[in-house]
Amino acid sequence: MKAMYYEAFGARPEIRTLADPTPGDGGVVIKVEATGLCRSDWHGWMGHDPDIRLPHVPGHELAGTIVAAGRNVTRYRVGERVTVPFVSGCGHCGECRSGNQQVCVEQFQPGFTHWGSFAEYVALDYADHNLVHLPENVSFATAASLGCRFATSFRAVCDQAKVKGGEWVAVHGCGGVGLSAIMIAAALGANPIAIDISEEKLAFARTMGAVATVNGREAADVAEAVREITGGGAHASIDALGSPVTCFNSIKNLRRRGRHVQVGLMLGEQSTPQIPMAQVIGNELEIYGSHGMQAWRYDAMLAMMAEGKLQPERLIGREISLEEAVPALMAMDGASDLGISVITRF
Repeated sequence: MKAMYYEAFGARPEIRTLADPTPGDGGVVIKVEATGLCRSDWHGWMGHDPDIRLPHVPGHELAGTIVAAGRNVTRYRVGERVTVPFVSGCGHCGECRSGNQQVCVEQFQPGFTHWGSFAEYVALDYADHNLVHLPENVSFATAASLGCRFATSFRAVCDQAKVKGGEWVAVHGCGGVGLSAIMIAAALGANPIAIDISEEKLAFARTMGAVATVNGREAADVAEAVREITGGGAHASIDALGSPVTCFNSIKNLRRRGRHVQVGLMLGEQSTPQIPMAQVIGNELEIYGSHGMQAWRYDAMLAMMAEGKLQPERLIGREISLEEAVPALMAMDGASDLGISVITRF
């Protein structure tokens, strides 16, 4: 198979011909039809994720067709269209049994714990517990965009922040995660505020449902700007970027008893950011993490898509080839692209 491959962190990835994968007893092999390019892949390539063992094939947002299945797989068959959460559970640990596969103790993450989907084929373990049947009216490119950013945002907004209609929701960072969160919050009847340093991204965020915007480069105090817009602070706030500045501002801009959700990864030197703890205590703020979403929760998200309430396909900025993904990955930390890039040509 053709695949993106690297042997050292930070070294330019190559397009190589590698051996086709085979399924484990409880796994499948998927012909990858589309796979998203995500900042998490950049973090992995830079060596920020301790689970990655070299050499490596990245890629974790994917959709495709099953071409082989292990002997113990009972719920899925060759030829079916499927997608998968980027965090997959083992199915037998306590967290999985409680329905929280997204924090499984023995979790499987394509592109991190194992070789991923920047390839013509990818092998996935624990298939019966984690695969999601893909409706015929959902394209492979759209499904690939769900796997990390949109699904993680869905859980962050709906399940962790528990956003309700009429609430103010501040979203820090207007990349794929942030734009997804804005669209989802708006679909729930909330009032999303987009915060970014790019006017172009802020304008795009308005088309996704943001009712107000704050330019972090121009505002003297981002948290105070949000407080002024909302009349006292956001009910819920999401750090969709993952930086010490956005994390701090996201907590600081909350009203009393507000909820902060950290979605953007905080890795390497940024893993222990400063937070306004006196405000957390005095105002009884709630702080949550959001790490993927369980396969069984996809039904609710797909139902909102079928009703037209969510349109994740609008977030796809461009479709690219596997070869074009190499420089795109390397430039990801400073990229200014609007929307999500999806690899659809191999």
